[in-house]
Amino acid sequence: MRHSRPTFSLFVLGSFLASCGGEANPTAPSGDRDEPQMERMIRRLPSFKEDIQEILVRRGCTSALNCHGIGQGGLTLGADAVTNYMTLVNMPAEAEREFLLVKPLDAMNSYVIIRLENRQRVGIPMPAAGAPLDSIDLTNIKNWINNGAPNN
Repeated sequence: MRHSRPTFSLFVLGSFLASCGGEANPTAPSGDRDEPQMERMIRRLPSFKEDIQEILVRRGCTSALNCHGIGQGGLTLGADAVTNYMTLVNMPAEAEREFLLVKPLDAMNSYVIIRLENRQRVGIPMPAAGAPLDSIDLTNIKNWINNGAPNN
């Protein structure tokens, strides 16, 4: 059987796109619960408790089954936003101690961003499992840090 070129090309493109990993549509309702879904958008003044903690939870960083839920790399994150804030802000990075994990007003030199952008000298980029953060999440984290990393 002979395939026409446009049909075959569409089949190959569709197969490729279907095989790509990554996050599910984060704004689509989950169907599992009746709770409202947070609208994902770039925020000029992100809140730690509402925006950054949500990223940590959604990406599995706080789960006991994932890296920082079990303290990998000397960093333990959990479900409590207050504790996570104190664990991240103005704390030295275990792997490269000349950096702070989150250096308020300086996202470029905050070790969290260095790891998320794969600019570290040692170790693997974050997240170690799964797709890299998308531009919405990465920009919100940078905006939060560059606005002084407020505890709000």
